[in-house]
Amino acid sequence: MQARDTAEVIRRFNQALEEHNPAIFEDLVAPDCVMESIQPAPNGTRYEGYDVNLTFWQAMAADRVNLFEVEDIFVMGDRANIRWRFHFGDDGSVRGVSLIRVRDGRIVEALAYAKIPGQSAPLPK
Repeated sequence: MQARDTAEVIRRFNQALEEHNPAIFEDLVAPDCVMESIQPAPNGTRYEGYDVNLTFWQAMAADRVNLFEVEDIFVMGDRANIRWRFHFGDDGSVRGVSLIRVRDGRIVEALAYAKIPGQSAPLPK
């Protein structure tokens, strides 16, 4: 039963971002939610609590210049992995993944990681 609940929370999470509907987040964020964003690299920023996480995600959803595109979702029990691409208007994009944990129908943890520009590893010879 937990995987179904988690899948529904993730469906609504993505719906809020794709439809630019910030209000959907009000019922998705747990009071003790912890989120780590991708910026600034390499460690990101840690956000703790309902208000700060709600504000962060609502701002993302309200943004009509940038676009959050879901590439793949995997749900197992109380956890979900979302592979995504974030488009910066006309200035390119970044790919990443969010590791999310759900408890009692709300997001309690969301850890985001992204591919960032850097030095390429040498190819094996």
